[in-house]
Amino acid sequence: MWYELGLTIFGQKIAYTELVGQVLALAVVFLAQRRSLLTWPVQLVSVALLFTVYLSSHLGGLATRQVVVGLIAVYGWYAWVRRRDPVFGVVVRKGSWRERFAVAGVFVVGTVAFALVLDWLDASWAPWPDAAIFVGTVLAFALQGLGLVEFWLVWLVVDAVGVPLQIQSGLYFSAFVYLIFAGLVIHGFWDWNRTARRLTQAAKSPV
Repeated sequence: MWYELGLTIFGQKIAYTELVGQVLALAVVFLAQRRSLLTWPVQLVSVALLFTVYLSSHLGGLATRQVVVGLIAVYGWYAWVRRRDPVFGVVVRKGSWRERFAVAGVFVVGTVAFALVLDWLDASWAPWPDAAIFVGTVLAFALQGLGLVEFWLVWLVVDAVGVPLQIQSGLYFSAFVYLIFAGLVIHGFWDWNRTARRLTQAAKSPV
């Protein structure tokens, strides 16, 4: 099939769809760090390509993730256009402790529920990590669309689960990309956290 065409690097076959999709996914993290509106259209192209990759690898959770992320990308694009600041770009903030506990609860409950669904449907050979990545990714992009700094921390969890799963699935290039993600995510968290502090200080400063 066309989506299986690719090249061989160090003895490993890499489909062009995986290569281009993951490179664009890296670009998304780079653009998000800079709060660029291009983050979202690039994300839409990436998820379309990676959907075919994960579907052909029998990773139903990761394939479904691309569909949901695509829908969230449309919302994120709309939200970021509306929340532009002439000085800081997209308006970002730190989540409250209540919001953080809510995110953690949704992640745990969502992972358990979706893993059971994947297992019941026999839609994934690794339902638990597959589900964790699905739920974590959806949460991360939702929080990113809302401008919450904590979305970067959710991405770190996704990367920690994703690297071994990609390796076990034979998607070595994707595993390598996940490692690069981790470095970009740490830098992105630092940058957004700094911007959130500036916005908070600006809001408290007398006019």
